[in-house]
Order: sequence, then structure tokens, then C-alpha cells
Amino acid sequence: MQIKIGDKTKFFWENFIRGFLGTIAIVGAYVLIKHYFGFDWEETFKPYLENQILIYSIYTLSELMFGIIPPEFFMIWGLSSGDLIDYISIVSLLAVISYIAGFAGFLFGDFLKTTVTFRYIRKRFLARYQPLVVKYGAFLILVAAMTPLPFSAIAMLVGSFHFPAKKYLLWSLSRFLRFALYAIIVWEANML
Repeated sequence: MQIKIGDKTKFFWENFIRGFLGTIAIVGAYVLIKHYFGFDWEETFKPYLENQILIYSIYTLSELMFGIIPPEFFMIWGLSSGDLIDYISIVSLLAVISYIAGFAGFLFGDFLKTTVTFRYIRKRFLARYQPLVVKYGAFLILVAAMTPLPFSAIAMLVGSFHFPAKKYLLWSLSRFLRFALYAIIVWEANML
């Protein structure tokens, strides 16, 4: 099945804009709550926010489970350091965790595609994305890495389609670009 470049471009921008608007909504809510309602979330949740192992564990679990919690919430948590270098380090670690979680999903799909467990997961959670893998192929990895499509879920499906691991790892590097772009938005919004 051949797809026109215009179809791919439209598919990418529709999903990217949806993700961008979602990020703006999350960041906007954060700014409103912080500045206009006087709610100091850092003080309220301080015991939890200081436990980095807990935060990174929750984030890793979320990324392994198809990104249940948007990474932007963890980027906002990263602001609690108050230092740009620390923030960049935190976001970089979040991006690496996401990239590795995606690859773990890819390997899960590749090696366990014939198991009852994977068939259940595919039927129950991934069925709606399967036509996208067939239609867009490798391009879908880029779209999932840059947009709110569930990155690990797409990675798992792509792995189950015998996609070469090296190509997957290359295409999914775009995940770092998403984190960089969204981290800038979160940092700048915090400066308002």
C-alpha cells in the first residue's frame, strides 16, 4: 500500500497539534494554579516530590504501560530544582527512560508476539493502532515519538511486525526532539 506524502504530513501534523494543544493545556493549568490560585503544589506534595526514586519509578512504569501519565507532568516536577542545568539533566533522564521503555516495548512485541499474553494485549489495548502500523510503517515510529500517540504501544506493535531493531532505534531517536521542545515550553511557561 502506497501513501502519498501529503497523507503522511497531514497525519503527523494532526497528531503533533493535538499533542501541542494538550501540552499547552497542562502547562496553562499549571501556570493558572500557581499564579492565580496561590496553590503551592511543591509545598503540598513536598514529601513525595523529594523522593526521586519514587518519581522516576512512577514515570518508568507509566512509560512502560503506554505513557499513562503525560511526560509534561514530570517535566513540571523537574522545575522544582529551580536550576536550568538541573532541569536539563532531569528532562534528559526522562527522555532516556522513555527511549529505553519504547525499546523494551519493541523487544516485547518482537520476542513475545506469539504468546497468549501478547495476543491479549494486542486485542485489548493495541488493536486500534494496528492499521496505522500497516498503513504508515516506520513513519509511525516518528509520529508516536513526537506526538501523544502511545510511544511504547506503537513500539510494541512495530516490534511484532518484524521491523529491524536498528531502524527502530534510529527512527525513535526523534523522541529526544519531542522532549527538548516540550521542555522548553514548560521552562518558559514557568518563567511567566
